[in-house]
Amino acid sequence: MSWFKTIWRNSREKGQYYEIQAEGFLKQQGLKPIDRNYWCKLGEIDLIMQQKDTLVFIEVKYRKSALYGGALYALTQSKQKKLKKAIQFYIQQHQLQNSALRVDFVAINGQNPYQFNWIKNVF
Repeated sequence: MSWFKTIWRNSREKGQYYEIQAEGFLKQQGLKPIDRNYWCKLGEIDLIMQQKDTLVFIEVKYRKSALYGGALYALTQSKQKKLKKAIQFYIQQHQLQNSALRVDFVAINGQNPYQFNWIKNVF
């Protein structure tokens, strides 16, 4: 069994690790953390951060290998639909209808050191 496989007890734990890595990367870019792993019955939002006056909803994907497009191609249509519904629910729940909002995507590839690809306004 490889070292990489022994670290993670499950995929959720692995996902949370890479969400923390993405949050650290985005904090270096000037974003302020608001929430992590926001969950509702409609889906999950990996990170919610703030950049100046804009609330930023962030989806994080990690792929060890760039085969098949790597993490950049991991944000499927199905995941986008669930994410949109979860964001809409969050906006209603927190009464943010008149706020500046943005949806970003952070794709992480490789092994430490990781390659971060930050795509703003992904949809």
